[in-house]
Amino acid sequence: MKQSRKEFLKSAGLAGIGLTGVGALSSCASSQAGPMAGTDSPEELQNGYYKQQFNMSGYAAPALDQVRIGVIGTGNRGRSNTGRFARIEGVEIKALCDLKEQAAQQAIDELKQNGSTHNPEVYAGSEDVWKEMCDRDDIDLVIINTPWHLHAPQAIYAMEKGKHVATEIPAAQTLEDCWMLVETSERTRKHCFQMTNVCYGFFEMVTLNMARAGFFGEVIHGEGAYIHQLISNKFSRSLHQDLWRLRENASRNGNLYPHHGLGTIAQIMEINHGESMDFMVSISSNDFMMRDKAEELAETDSFFEKFTDKTFRGNMNTSIIKTKMGRTIMLQHDVTSPRPYSRIHKVSGTKAMARAYPTPQIGNDYREGWFSESKFREVEEQYTPEITKRVGEMARRMGGHGGMDTMMTWRLIDCLRNGIPLDMNVYDAALWSAIIPMSEWSVANEGRPVSFPDFTSGSWKTNKQGMDIQLEKGGTTRFV
Repeated sequence: MKQSRKEFLKSAGLAGIGLTGVGALSSCASSQAGPMAGTDSPEELQNGYYKQQFNMSGYAAPALDQVRIGVIGTGNRGRSNTGRFARIEGVEIKALCDLKEQAAQQAIDELKQNGSTHNPEVYAGSEDVWKEMCDRDDIDLVIINTPWHLHAPQAIYAMEKGKHVATEIPAAQTLEDCWMLVETSERTRKHCFQMTNVCYGFFEMVTLNMARAGFFGEVIHGEGAYIHQLISNKFSRSLHQDLWRLRENASRNGNLYPHHGLGTIAQIMEINHGESMDFMVSISSNDFMMRDKAEELAETDSFFEKFTDKTFRGNMNTSIIKTKMGRTIMLQHDVTSPRPYSRIHKVSGTKAMARAYPTPQIGNDYREGWFSESKFREVEEQYTPEITKRVGEMARRMGGHGGMDTMMTWRLIDCLRNGIPLDMNVYDAALWSAIIPMSEWSVANEGRPVSFPDFTSGSWKTNKQGMDIQLEKGGTTRFV
């Protein structure tokens, strides 16, 4: 199965995207067969190649009264995730793993400082020690908080070892790894949950509820983004191990982080649940900032000289997606320019629209403009979903990007403990992550269109509604 997948990807021109870099991508000829040229459809190419083994959409794994957790990666994000999981009923933190033992011990110290009774075993000291943790037979769920390029191999290994997986975004960086996640999840019947916390943002969930109630009419267009000035963050020698995030930006040119802008827009359009992405185009600006920053730092720190000859990603990437039903999605990615933070989150339909930035607004008549504050609050309250009413206040108190991190971790555990389908599955993880290598190819080929693979093998046409924001099932787990 894995060998045939590689052969398929090579024949379609897809293998290695995201690993070989722009030079290899640019060499793709215009006559290249398959999705790379936007000619043959992914469904046609998959005929006789990959047949869905088991539909993970709507799949409910056996209930776990106690969810035993192993954590890989205990840096800043890993420690905060561990602390949130530790405060949910029915969770036992069994093991923590990090390249540096000091980092894992710091996570344990923080648990104790917060009054936690969890006493996890530490795995540290080598690059492959995480495998030893995954080999344990007393872990149900592995949480992955490592550098991006490790997410897919660690998730695949953990599922092979009989564990459910929750990985930070992106779940994968190549189309081959996207397919590997799908095949492994289906075969092992283990969940692969991509921790797209923005899908649990309070206004995002309001707009999702509005869309399902028909408030927008037919949804025509959506916009999302990750606009977040992080240039100092990228060049920090202490924040990221071996400056892995800077290296990503110095080797790949495309939308490297589409999930924050895409997640709820995809759910509003019911992608993978009656709707599907068809093709996309992507362009990037030149780099006007990152190489200059490297040269500036190299003047006083020779360490950065190695980055002064790099071709950094364009400061702004814009990608446009067309769906099978004719809708459009615009995504942007900019982590360098001095712009106010924005995920945009704009939903436009035949009856109304909404946007989240710079401030949440709703409107449904071009003559009246946006709703007044009082009318906005009235509509917001009307469409606030049950999940927010149930745990929103606690989530805000516990924090994590305004509470959406807490909402996400609580709901993941709640689903596993109640034996109900997760709000997001491996097809969402694969599809949303696929935008990364696909945008790279389109950028390297002057914005030419590239067709999406169908990771659901056609089941998107009949899959039922996804994220359960009304808590029709579950919702019984408490905080401790």
